[in-house]
Amino acid sequence: MKQLLSTLLFLFIIPINSAMANEAPKVVVSIKPIHSLVTAIMDGVATPTLIIKKGSPHGYSLRPSEAKALAKADLVVWVGHELESFLEKPLETLAKNSDQLTLSTALQSSLLKTRTGEDWDEHHEEHGHDADEHKEHDHAAHEHEEHEEHAGHHHGVMDLHIWLSPKIAQKIVIATTAKLVKIDPSHAQQYKANSTKVLRKLIALDNELSLALLPVQDKPYLAFHSAYQYFEAAYNLNAVGSVTIDPDRKPGVKGISEIRQRVKDTNAVCVFSEPQFESRLVATIIEGTSAKTGTLDPLGSNIPAGPEAYFTLMHNLASNLIAGLK
Repeated sequence: MKQLLSTLLFLFIIPINSAMANEAPKVVVSIKPIHSLVTAIMDGVATPTLIIKKGSPHGYSLRPSEAKALAKADLVVWVGHELESFLEKPLETLAKNSDQLTLSTALQSSLLKTRTGEDWDEHHEEHGHDADEHKEHDHAAHEHEEHEEHAGHHHGVMDLHIWLSPKIAQKIVIATTAKLVKIDPSHAQQYKANSTKVLRKLIALDNELSLALLPVQDKPYLAFHSAYQYFEAAYNLNAVGSVTIDPDRKPGVKGISEIRQRVKDTNAVCVFSEPQFESRLVATIIEGTSAKTGTLDPLGSNIPAGPEAYFTLMHNLASNLIAGLK
């Protein structure tokens, strides 16, 4: 009887230990575009948890369920302090024992500096010449020292909207895959196979957007806030300004007057708002000018989370830009 019990116990223990050895890591991701890429890499293994399902990381407040997910996380993937400042303390306390992939640190060599009004003037003068990522890098490295004061408390020295370049998105996939393989070697082959698929899709996306945006490259426009530098650099677009550098710091009467003047001076075709911020400001700015208004969404607020969200976001961004500039 004892031998039978021992045999049964042995049979039950083996699958449990085997399951524990292959248990998928609990991964938490800050924003939807990055979550989409991580979800695609983890396909067939597990689904990561998304913190911000709708809205902006600027001024976001962590919910109890999100705090609980952070406390249980094996890995947290986020962009960095200057974008998701609300995560700084929770990562030090709740997620102190988890692995963390801070993309702005991992991809530091790909970062551009946050733009100021003077940088918009330089970009407008340079537009039309051959430009690539290296030129933008060089341009960013020689910006005015005044920049640090002007950038605001959420938008710091470096621009962290890195996902808006499909080429940098490829680097995000590579960095995330390497981290997942390290913390979960039992699913390494799955991560690597998924990563290869996603990288191919990102290359195809980049080619599609290049062709689609070619006809509007020279059309001048203003964005709501300075979030699209990586997208503009990738496709040599003619952004001539933004309504605000930091969405939490709206322009005053003088600032609005200056922006209106910029719209007129540059013959801007469109001034774009964003779904998560007040659009009445844009209506005030274009009043009495020939500029149209449109909407650009850098976060995919109304797109369902999942592996296709990033691609839908980028296609929508290009489509909405083209529609506003026609």
